[in-house]
Amino acid sequence: MKKFSNIRLIVCDFDGIFTNGKLTVYSDGKTSKNIDYSDIMAISIILKKGINFAIISGEKSFAIDILKEKFPQIETFQNERNKINILKQLVHKYNISPENTIYIGDDINDIECLNYVKYSITVPNAHKNVKRIKNIIKTKNYGGNGAIREIADSLL
Repeated sequence: MKKFSNIRLIVCDFDGIFTNGKLTVYSDGKTSKNIDYSDIMAISIILKKGINFAIISGEKSFAIDILKEKFPQIETFQNERNKINILKQLVHKYNISPENTIYIGDDINDIECLNYVKYSITVPNAHKNVKRIKNIIKTKNYGGNGAIREIADSLL
């Protein structure tokens, strides 16, 4: 993973990045997703470095609510179909530029955001069109298996 400097904002998708992209459905209709604890620690590392952190998800997830409860200073956006508008609002809110921003995504609904920032990052199991983005950085770790921690460690 490349070393990053002058990063002021990290924004990421949730499913496929914090999770392995799988949804477990139980016979009673309840669902579950798994999050790697090293990725939770990564949020703490990022925030302690003074970097703003946000999650933009196209879905609603109780797991995101849990992360927001644990880290009230992160920004979370759920059921968002137009992620690029949220990303642009965040860049404006923090008075930074896309050059100071990392976006982490894995699917076609992240492509616009990945093309907007200076540092676009994806995971090995990303959609093929995401992997084709010019200058995209690929983590060694898969989504749901320490990809966020790998990025956080590159900030140290």
